[in-house]
Amino acid sequence: MGDGIGHAEAVRQLALPFAHQPRFERADFVAAPSNADALAWLPPGAAGGWPDGRLALWGAAGTGKTHLLHVWAGEHGALLLPGTALRDLPALFGGAGARWGGIAVDDADESADEAALLHLLNAARETGLPLLLAGRAPPARWSSALPDLRSRLRAIQPVGLRPPDESLLRMLLVRLLVERQLGVAQGVIDWLLARLPRTAAAMREAARRLDEAALASGRGVTRPLAAGVLAAMLALPDEDGERDPVPGPKLPGLGEG
Repeated sequence: MGDGIGHAEAVRQLALPFAHQPRFERADFVAAPSNADALAWLPPGAAGGWPDGRLALWGAAGTGKTHLLHVWAGEHGALLLPGTALRDLPALFGGAGARWGGIAVDDADESADEAALLHLLNAARETGLPLLLAGRAPPARWSSALPDLRSRLRAIQPVGLRPPDESLLRMLLVRLLVERQLGVAQGVIDWLLARLPRTAAAMREAARRLDEAALASGRGVTRPLAAGVLAAMLALPDEDGERDPVPGPKLPGLGEG
């Protein structure tokens, strides 16, 4: 090649933005005291057994609700729906609906169609299908203008997932890096954990950015590369809309966690 393209530059040119697909198997879920109650309600092999056949997982973003919904739905042949897109519910309980082993609804507290959610609760009860919901707060605290819906939400068994502790954050970061096939030295992981916000969302964002930075540079994850990623992550907007780095090891959560 005449002028020669360096290895790193060639890698940058060949890097394609393939979307990372998270793994939602039970074996990939990191068990910890913060999620022990939820795991106790969702043992392998049990499709329901909940009060009135309904259960609601609640907790902040990044506590594992979506992962557990995928696990339960996959193990029991249940239909997994986003709460933001509840529609055409009668079709779920017709002839085709008989093949589902249950119904799981993620972000059920964000459903804009209260009538659809009420119909789902009623139809699942009438057909005997177990129903697993997830939201940021217990169902009794979800906003609703329909008295019947409020009554049914209050009757659902809530199970909370607490924010992850230090040991879970470490295990989560390591698992996320392994998922992306990133080899990161233990010293670099320790350095990151001492400085990242204490949320699961921050661990996921760090793994994503490290993956992209390593792919773009054509090198492994070194401490200088990690430092650049961390500086970009922690550049928060100030009152004038500018972005200034936030110093110090104890930092506020990234997003809502």
